[in-house]
Amino acid sequence: MAPRILPRAEHTVSRKNIDPDALKVLYRLKNHRFVAYLVGGGVRDLLLGRQPKDFDIGTSAHPQQVKRLFRNCFIVGRRFRLCHIRFGPKKVVEVSTFRRQAAAEEGDTLIRRDNTFGTPEEDAFRRDFTVNALFYDIATFSVIDYVDGLEDLEQRTIRTIGDPAVRFREDPVRMMRAVALAARLGFTIERDTLEAIRFLRGDIVKSSPARILDELYKVLRQGASRRTFQMLHDVGLLAYLLPEADAAISEAGEGLLGSLSRLDDYRNAGLAAAEELTTPLLMGTLLVPLGLPLRRATAPPPPREERQEERLDLAAEMAALGANDEEPLLRGGPSQSLSLPFARRDADRLRLILAAQSRLREVHASPRVRSLLAGRGYLEEALRWMEIHGGVQGRELAAHWRRLEPTETALAHPAPPAGEDGRGPLPPEGSARRRRRRRRRRPRSTPTTPAS
Repeated sequence: MAPRILPRAEHTVSRKNIDPDALKVLYRLKNHRFVAYLVGGGVRDLLLGRQPKDFDIGTSAHPQQVKRLFRNCFIVGRRFRLCHIRFGPKKVVEVSTFRRQAAAEEGDTLIRRDNTFGTPEEDAFRRDFTVNALFYDIATFSVIDYVDGLEDLEQRTIRTIGDPAVRFREDPVRMMRAVALAARLGFTIERDTLEAIRFLRGDIVKSSPARILDELYKVLRQGASRRTFQMLHDVGLLAYLLPEADAAISEAGEGLLGSLSRLDDYRNAGLAAAEELTTPLLMGTLLVPLGLPLRRATAPPPPREERQEERLDLAAEMAALGANDEEPLLRGGPSQSLSLPFARRDADRLRLILAAQSRLREVHASPRVRSLLAGRGYLEEALRWMEIHGGVQGRELAAHWRRLEPTETALAHPAPPAGEDGRGPLPPEGSARRRRRRRRRRPRSTPTTPAS
């Protein structure tokens, strides 16, 4: 199949909008005579005039060949091998070899291994949606389209590549991704794709719960979580993912949706980057409006004969900060749903964040209390919670604490007095300076001469 190729004069992708480190990787691969394309969502976002979240690269070079070109390359992945090229402590450019669609194992519709190398055309057809299968060629500065993704981009449509029923059975998480992508970009889902999601929504429980939870956290960080959860409810997926959330939306209450709106407003206002919204903050935004006990969210339900745990009113913290009154939680949903593995350490951290809210409202507390709060490692997260869910009052209180924070932190952790030379703390009074003990030399061994 001949691709549609847009030369540089007919598209808006410019190298000045591509990350410089990604350009370094592209050029080095090209200069060593490998095919190197910018692929996936980066090309899509550049064509839409949006700033890409990351820049992924597809190449004809195999993982070991990529590793030989970059000393800062690490090969990762089990299902398929990827090259992570690191620039600094947090920045990663992901490089993958062109692959072709792998066949599912006999008697199984899920694809569990996908490490068969292929051509750029085969790589385009194995991807999930047409708008995610566009390539930018660094050698010719052209955009390459094998799957009519440019047309769907113009029509603002999310469409699967190939039969949607087959693609969703191969990887049910694609149903979530289709909804999240449409919500984030403001696109519509193509009719056959939407019908397949509604028909196969129960297959989502076949996916790994940890992978589903990771996708939910991505949704919460993207700035369109309210629209995404509403669409997940409309297509029937949310009832299998989180039945309590589905029931809350069914009752048309603003508890959950209002909490998600506040998070979206905070994210879209540029007050925090995606990585600054920590997992405990996202977990609280999702679970606190539902009134779910954190212990039950992080552990399997106890046997019936055991004493039922008391319900913790965590939503009271939000109400005290000016949030809307929470709607009563109605339980219900399909007989088979996922048990999401919320981490216990995140739940414990969230408890500390919520418990700190009442103390942070005491602006006239004693200096000792203020210094103790300033020394807590979760103070920044507690202030972010106030900014997100506390309304005008919460933002004012957070600003007050941020003005005090450097001084109070210094009071909580005073630095020891330095010596005269400024190289370290002075020894305690009355104690003599301890001299360094000299190392004893070993006596040289004299060689013994054999007796004649």
